[in-house]
Amino acid sequence: MTNKEVVDILEEIALLLDLAGESPFKSRAYTNAARRIEQLDGTIAELVEQDKVRDIQGVGEALEKKVTELVTTGALGYHSDLRAQFPESLFDLFKIPGLGPKRIKAVYGELGIESLDGLVQACESGALSKVKGFGPKMQEKIVDGVAFAKQHQGLHLLNEARDQAVRLKNLLAEHPSTLRIDIAGSLRRCKEVVHDADLIASSSDPVALMKCFVEDTEVKRVTNHGETKSSVLLQSGLSVDLRVVSDEAYPFALAHFTGSKDHNVVMRQRAKEKGLKLNEYGLFEGDASRVCTDEAALYAALDLAFVPPELREDMGEFDVKEVPALVELDDLAGMIHCHSTYSDGRNTIEEMALASREREYAYLTMTDHSQSAAYAGGLVPERIEKQHAEIDRLNADLAPFRIFKGIESDIRSDGSLDYEEEILDSFDLIIASVHSKLNMSEAEATNRVITAVENPHTRILGHPTGRLLLARAGYPLDYEKLFDACAANGVAIEINANCHRLDLDWRYVRRAKEKGVTLSIGPDAHGVQGLDNMIYGVGIARKGWLEAGDVLNTLSVEAFAAWCAKRG
Repeated sequence: MTNKEVVDILEEIALLLDLAGESPFKSRAYTNAARRIEQLDGTIAELVEQDKVRDIQGVGEALEKKVTELVTTGALGYHSDLRAQFPESLFDLFKIPGLGPKRIKAVYGELGIESLDGLVQACESGALSKVKGFGPKMQEKIVDGVAFAKQHQGLHLLNEARDQAVRLKNLLAEHPSTLRIDIAGSLRRCKEVVHDADLIASSSDPVALMKCFVEDTEVKRVTNHGETKSSVLLQSGLSVDLRVVSDEAYPFALAHFTGSKDHNVVMRQRAKEKGLKLNEYGLFEGDASRVCTDEAALYAALDLAFVPPELREDMGEFDVKEVPALVELDDLAGMIHCHSTYSDGRNTIEEMALASREREYAYLTMTDHSQSAAYAGGLVPERIEKQHAEIDRLNADLAPFRIFKGIESDIRSDGSLDYEEEILDSFDLIIASVHSKLNMSEAEATNRVITAVENPHTRILGHPTGRLLLARAGYPLDYEKLFDACAANGVAIEINANCHRLDLDWRYVRRAKEKGVTLSIGPDAHGVQGLDNMIYGVGIARKGWLEAGDVLNTLSVEAFAAWCAKRG
């Protein structure tokens, strides 16, 4: 099992213990163990193999046995027994903002509520108002939260689905019968959330390849098993389809199952206008099949420029003679928006810098939280002085790699930034972000954010809508006004690459570019592993038609330093 899979189960055990009314010290032991495993440089599997699980701070004999069982068998009886004490539908309640274990325990214990529908009915009947802590405002939030949760049921975050799809793809690629294999569907198009994962393969022995697929150790249930298509439900809850075709049909199947429905409609119509028929099996002229060795050949056969997978949404890709050269991960020269142990990060500045350099980046912008974010260890002025001194020392040691002195400053309710003028002047770069009082009207949110944008110290607007995918809708904004303000003030807008955010939404990225706004791709990394979020930010940038020149951190270290110094 991966570190993340172990962490997820330990965190769920802590929730279940809270729900069962166990001692908070007991649940905290599992939470603390989860945090320590998150911070590991290596893998928990290696520690289990080396019999060194007890080396993790706070892990005693009992936890050691449970972690070892979990890693070696892929399951934990203690976890299963705990979960079995509660109805499965009860766990949907954890998706509602503001409903923590204590509140869920209250509604479950006092009213017997065990589902989203039951929660709404209790609000509507007035029964919930009899439970302490559930006043009219809380009930209103619950009704909105249930509607949001239902709207997003069955969806998975991009990184979680991709990790599982990549693992399966790599497994099947090693099978001796596999000729070609790739991920298709919304995952390949880099949609921010996905319903399922699609794999397309060509094989010399489809039956053997299908057998390998359905017998994977992570398969919870086989929902369909055929020679050309099989479907499975993984332990994680993600559904995965595998389609196996002949190698001649592979490019057509890959294109068909990658494109959105709207994109595919245009493709088929384009073929029809040329007297051809296009489907997932091939491109036909009467009974004869056109040979296309790859997707590029298919687009060329229809007199179309090749459309990168991310753009296959029928949102303008057919209106241009040539699709621009979209930004690539290798185009990025620096990391912008990272946290360290000075605030709520898990690694030191030096560790973050060395990890960035190992990934062949030329610079790192350290942007810990500002003092208003006390819950995240926001930096008071004395801590800023200490951090800046450390950065100066590290820059001398690590040159030519450079660490820039930044801060993620909270945008206060009135649009002002944290700190006095003198302290703001001490930073190389300020990212301004909203973290509090998110319940705003469009006018309130737009005015608050634009006020921050107009502050001469602001250089980047961080995660502009404050959304958390599958958990919280962002506050509404007048995007036209926002983009105009950013363009006029030379402020970049962040594409936050953390897969819980992926904010700015790709649907608005192209418009920001058209308005003359520079975009920044930031991992919002709270640890070394978070640096690898950049690939998801690049995917969103590509969906928004961004080229390398549109992205701030494609600048060299010298050019980036000059950009930072332009304003303020």
